[in-house]
Amino acid sequence: MSNSAVVAEIGPLVVRSAPIEDPGELLALLPREDSLVWVHGGDGLVGWGRAAELRTSGSGRFADASTWWSELARHAVVRDDVDVPGSGLVAFGSFAFTDDAEGSALVVPEIVVGRRDGVSWVTVIGLGIPSLPEIRAAGTPQQPVGTAFADGPVDSLTWQGLVAEAVRRIEAGSLDKVVLARDLVATVDEPLDVRAPLTRLAGDYPSCWTFHVDGFFGSTPEMLVRLERGLVTSRVLAGTIRRTGDDTHDLALAGSLARSSKDLEEHEYAVRSVADALAPHCTSMNVPEAPFVLHLPNVMHLATDVTGVMKNGASALTLAASLHPSAAVGGTPTAEAVALIREIEMLDRGRYAGPVGWIGASGDGEWGIGLRSAQVEGDGRTVRLFAGCGIVADSVPADELAESNAKLIPVRDALTPQT
Repeated sequence: MSNSAVVAEIGPLVVRSAPIEDPGELLALLPREDSLVWVHGGDGLVGWGRAAELRTSGSGRFADASTWWSELARHAVVRDDVDVPGSGLVAFGSFAFTDDAEGSALVVPEIVVGRRDGVSWVTVIGLGIPSLPEIRAAGTPQQPVGTAFADGPVDSLTWQGLVAEAVRRIEAGSLDKVVLARDLVATVDEPLDVRAPLTRLAGDYPSCWTFHVDGFFGSTPEMLVRLERGLVTSRVLAGTIRRTGDDTHDLALAGSLARSSKDLEEHEYAVRSVADALAPHCTSMNVPEAPFVLHLPNVMHLATDVTGVMKNGASALTLAASLHPSAAVGGTPTAEAVALIREIEMLDRGRYAGPVGWIGASGDGEWGIGLRSAQVEGDGRTVRLFAGCGIVADSVPADELAESNAKLIPVRDALTPQT
């Protein structure tokens, strides 16, 4: 394990999972502090407390996490009376986008409550034989107070200039696509109770995966990889258009998105990068020839679900490491795109657009891409919101700015006090 890895756990873990009655809204169970979240359509996992954790950084962060998790799982004593994906020993995690960023972590909660396909359970994790806790709602989250928004260090006009520079590099033949991100800074009068925006995001975007790990939260539409009993799935999103709220007009816009050469080109790069990364791990793969249009409340995306059958026993975390960064969040070719991001973007992405999700003791798990996301900073009164756009030769800076603003809407709305 590299010198950049810091481990917090003191012995073999004892784990017990047992079925429970449906606990209702999962997010309502969370205490204010130390919450961990991965929910989708009402199902998923929430956790709190810390039985063990690993913090790591650098180019070896994924390898460090995989090694630590394998050892932790190998020594754990597990009684799982539920036996569904997400029961038993699990860790929540999120990883930095770049090798030089801090903040990558795997966290094993003391308590996990899960629900999947009508089955609900509680998992307790500790150093001794754990007793099952009473599961009940934790109280009403405090709504954000006095929210104000401002551009990050790179203002909107400057960012459009960066897009224009990226287009020039693409036209010069340096690369085919690069994803440029920007941030928006929110300030609130009182330290943020992250349960409030999480509840809003999960309610407004039930088809997305709402997540929270160590102050990094959001609701991503993009599943980087899911591994479940040998079946691999990855949802690729690239190519976006903003919704108007007029259903007839939006249907027409969806049709134009599906025919847009610029967006189809961007999407093709992203699908190809995912398929190429998964191919060494799979005996067979299904890569649809054409994307479908995914309709979300704020935007529509070109989407493709790539599937495969595992052949080499890799874990979901290993697959996530193989896929990151895909063309959907980095560009094509990847090395050249990431180098250009480092050169011109002028933004510390932190964990934005990195893998976020969970892993089980068997290696199965779900890892999304940390999009439609934000990071709580300092004393909890500052929140950085992130959005990015895929830039190709036909990109227009003003249009990309409008797209980034549309992608900021979910978290921006979630931080705005409801009247």
